[in-house]
Order: sequence, then C-alpha cells, then structure tokens
Amino acid sequence: MMIKSLLRAALPILLTSTLVRPAVAQVRPGLPPAPQPAVPNDSVQVNLELLPDSLATAPASIDSSKLVWLRTPPELRDLVGDRIGCFETAMPHAFNNHVMAFVRLFTERQRGYTQRVLERENLYFPLFEKYLAKYNLPADLKYLAVVESALIPTAKSRVGATGLWQFMGPTANDLRLRRDDWVDERMNPEKATEAACKHLRYLYGVFHDWEMVLAAYNWGAGNMQRVVRRTGKKTYWEVHPNLPAETRNYVPTFTAIMYAMKYAKEHQLHSPTLRYQYAEAMDTLNLGGRPFDLTRLARACGYTDSMALARLNPELRKPWLPAGYRPYVVQFPAATRPTLAAVDRETLFDYCRPLAELPAMLPLRSVVLNGVEPFPTRDKAVAATTFTSAQPRYRRLRHTVKRGETVASVAEQYTVSTAQVRRWNELGRSNSLASRKQLVVFVPLAAQDGAPAPVASTTVAVARTKPSGTIRQPKPTPEPEAEDTTAEPAFKQPTVHKTASSRPVRRPAPEAPAADDSVPSTYVVRSGDFLEKVARTHGLTIAQLKAWNNLKGETVQPGQKLNLKAMNEATAELASATREVAAQRPAAHPVSKSKSTLPPPQMHLVQPGDTLYNISRRYQGLTVEKLRELNNLESDEVKPGQKLIVRS
Repeated sequence: MMIKSLLRAALPILLTSTLVRPAVAQVRPGLPPAPQPAVPNDSVQVNLELLPDSLATAPASIDSSKLVWLRTPPELRDLVGDRIGCFETAMPHAFNNHVMAFVRLFTERQRGYTQRVLERENLYFPLFEKYLAKYNLPADLKYLAVVESALIPTAKSRVGATGLWQFMGPTANDLRLRRDDWVDERMNPEKATEAACKHLRYLYGVFHDWEMVLAAYNWGAGNMQRVVRRTGKKTYWEVHPNLPAETRNYVPTFTAIMYAMKYAKEHQLHSPTLRYQYAEAMDTLNLGGRPFDLTRLARACGYTDSMALARLNPELRKPWLPAGYRPYVVQFPAATRPTLAAVDRETLFDYCRPLAELPAMLPLRSVVLNGVEPFPTRDKAVAATTFTSAQPRYRRLRHTVKRGETVASVAEQYTVSTAQVRRWNELGRSNSLASRKQLVVFVPLAAQDGAPAPVASTTVAVARTKPSGTIRQPKPTPEPEAEDTTAEPAFKQPTVHKTASSRPVRRPAPEAPAADDSVPSTYVVRSGDFLEKVARTHGLTIAQLKAWNNLKGETVQPGQKLNLKAMNEATAELASATREVAAQRPAAHPVSKSKSTLPPPQMHLVQPGDTLYNISRRYQGLTVEKLRELNNLESDEVKPGQKLIVRS
C-alpha cells in the first residue's frame, strides 16, 4: 500500500518533466573551447583529443584510393556516382573508391593530360567509331585507346608496345601487321584500329564479359584464364585482388577516362587556348618501288615544316624509302593536289628522289715534303684501291635457313667465319638455327660473280739506281691470272729489269697473307664466362685455347686475357716449316734465269684440336674438299704437328 501511494504522488511530477523537456532541448549548450597549443605553427604538437570522424582514426593499412574516397566531399561522390550510373553503354561502369580516385586524378590533378587528349579527340574518335560499328562492338571502346596511348600514334612503352593500341610484337604478327626496317604498321591508325577490333572481338568470345576483356587486353588472355582456373571465379571484381597492380588499376582508369571526357564541360576542361585537331580529306600517291623522300614532297606541297607529311604517315620509321622497296602508298592532304598537278608524275618522282650526296670518307692525302718523294707501299696501294674503286667490293645476300642447317654450315657455304655470321645477324651463342629464318651474308664480288679480283688503280714499281746515278724506270709486266678467283685481291709485285752491268735479281719472297681481322686476337674474360663458352663464341676449340694460353685446366678468372690466335713461336715455326718444304720440293719444270721463280706453297702446321673444317675456315677460298685434294688425304683425321698445304 505504501508503494502504491508513492507512485500516485510521483506521477504528476513525471508527467510535468516529460512535457517540459522538449522545450528545454531546443537550446543546445555550447562546447567549451578547446585548449590552444603554446606554439600554433609547431608541427610536432599533436592534439590528442581527436574527433570520431578524423582520418587519423582510420586503420594504418589504408591505401591511396580509400584515402581519396574519404577526403572527397559526399556531395561530389554522390554527383559522380549518379552520372556514372546513368551511362547508357554496354561497357563496365561500376563506381567505387578506385574509380573515384582516378576521376579526381583526371579532373583535378592531371587536367593538362586530359586537355591534351581532348585536343586529339575529334581527329581519331570518328575513325574508331567507324571500325567499331563495322565489327559490331560497343562504341565506348574508343576510350581504350586513350588509356593505352593518350591518342598518340607513335607512342612506345618501356616494354616495346607501340601505336595507338599498344600492340606487342608477337600480337602484331598474329594480327598481320607488317614490321620491318622502314615501316611499322602498328603506328598506322587505320590498320592498327582494325586489328584492335579483331583482337577485342576474339577476347569477348573467350570471356563474354567486357571487364574481363579489358583486363585481358592489358595482361593477356592466357594470364587471365590461369587466374580464373586458380580462383574458380569468373567476374572481374571477384578476381580483382588476385591481379597485378597495373591490371587492377586498368578497368577503374577506363571508367574514369570515359567519365572525364563525357563530362569535360562540367569540369571546365575545355579552354579556348586548346589547339583542337580535326580530320581532313587525304589523297594518296603510290610509289611503286621508287626511292622517295617525304621532306622533298613536303617542300613541293609548299609546307614550311619539312616533317609535316611525316606526321601524316606515322607508320614510316624514316622520312624516306629506298629504291626497290615494296609498293607503298603515301598519304598527303587533298588540298595540295592542284599544286602537285602542275608537273607530270615522273618529274615529281625525280624531284622527290633522296639526295645522293651522302656523307663519305675523304680519300687519303699524303704529306709531301720538299725534296722527299714518299715510297709507294702496299698499304698505300690498298688504300688507293679502296677509295678509288668505283665498284662495290661486297654484295649483300639473303639466305633462307633450311631444315638441319646450322651457323657453321651457312658460314662454310659462303666461305665466311661463324663469328661474322653471328655479328651480321645478331645471333646468340647457339649454333642451331630456326627453319625458314632469314640471314644476311656479305660475300666478296669476286667470290660471288667469278670476276677477277680488283687491282690497284696505280701500278707500284721499284726503280733501282745504277752506279752512275741515272735512274731507269722499269716497264710493268703483265701478271698471270690467279687460279682461285675466290681468293683475296692480289696486287702486282714490283718487277726489276736487268741491265748490262747488273746481276740477276731474285724476287723477294711473297708476304704471308694478312690475318683475318674480323675476329679479335685477344679476349678479356668477363663475369660468368667459362672456357667452353669462349671457344664456342669465337669458333675455336678448348684444346686450341689451352695450347695458345698455356692453360693446364679449364678454369678462367674474370679479367684474364686470352689469346684467340697462335703466338709468335707457332707463327715462326710455321714460316720455317714452309721454307723447309719449299726447299725440298723438286721443281716441276726447269726455270730459266730470265724468269722469276714460283712462290713456295703455303703451309699450315696442325695445332692441337684442329680439324679440316677449322683449318679451311681460316683461309679465304679454301674448302675441305680442296684441302683433301692438295694433301692427298683419304680421311678427315689430322694430327698435331702435321704440315698441310693450304695454297699451291
């Protein structure tokens, strides 16, 4: 009873307080002012009383996209999200913190990049839309070229991807885009765009999801298929955490670029100072294999910039094309057609021919001293032949590798060394070659055409002085033709005529053939080298390297210098052996005193590790069959110390 009476007395008081409280709640008491630090500009002072929504209360592992998302005002997030959600396109347009980070990048921090893209938008987007409609693809795929190359046809990435659509070499080969020393069709807007449409259509047939197609375009279809098999998930945002950083940002970048270019006016990205580019009517000129210089054509069209037409033909690697190149079509503005119509076609091609006066080496000029006449030497004769000869000394050939051919067999076929074949074609250390591979070989004209070897333009003659002091100029005698036309060019030896008071003069012994300077004589061991690798690279054997460098084992140290040719002792031994064999060989026919004696045959002293093939490769024009014939050999076996005739 006592409790009930107390409740009845307190009930009116509770009702009164309930009715009065809303009126009191209309006025909110102010917060006490926060204590100010002693030094307001001191960055070391930290306010420990943080508000609940402060960024410092977020986890330490927050990434940049979440940071931008949290710093973005909610009104801007809602506005961008509504605009992206209203896109009427078949392309992906998911909105999240990753997309928002790139939207702020392209509309705020990198406004200059977006404006440069807007300048080229009207030039390339109509071309993209034409081919996308032809292959029945979404029109908004045109923004993919912006992500790849910023609409620059000559763009090239650090890994070698080139063009508007950034094709790698193997992908370009699969899509039939031609690449050579003069033209790279990955930089051709028309052909590259059509190839990109074919590639995107193929990727969509594999994944059936445009977000996965974009990721596969960046990372590769094979890599995306492996991720799908490993994770068992088939949508992009499900496999997003399992992708590399570049591919994770690829799809958000595409959505942000599409938004930035669609709403460029709302973000004040357009400006009167921008230089917008527009497509113009183009005309074509078929070269038909003629040599052509685009800078000359630009001058004929009246352009002050000589590279104006080169920018309209971005697939050309050089501003000119050589004679005999495949039929190529040059593009130029149709507005300049009346200017070119003033002359006929042949006159235009003659005017646009590349300049023939290319930089060339100056001929040797000997210093003439007063009262001194320079003695004509063999080096000067060689130099005179080199610079006065109008005919080229070598011919460039293309060799198609057949099945089973190696670097050694190709070198033996053209009588060159394996080191030369590797250097001309930038080959590796392997001796094997892929079938149907194209190799470049330089062959002397004398060896290729069977023409006589070139002779110096000036005949070198040595005049002998009589006791009376008078000088008699000798008459040059005709030189017999060499039997082996593939040998090195032979020069006329100086001849001496007999006089009544002079004795018969012996002809000096012929000089030894010059060593092959295409292979260095020494090699400095680098880190990672071993003896077998050095021998294989320079076409030698391990036994030769060990004999020429006095090596007991096969261990070499970085910085060690190795001889790649025989030492002077072996050379002297070979010369003495040559003289000994020449002295013992009986003369086939008696030689009269009036005629000069024939030179002795050239010999080779077999070194440890030598074979008939290695020996034949060191002498110009010598083959294994000829080596067997000269030495009456029945097999290919030779022994160290054996003397072989290499030239008769």
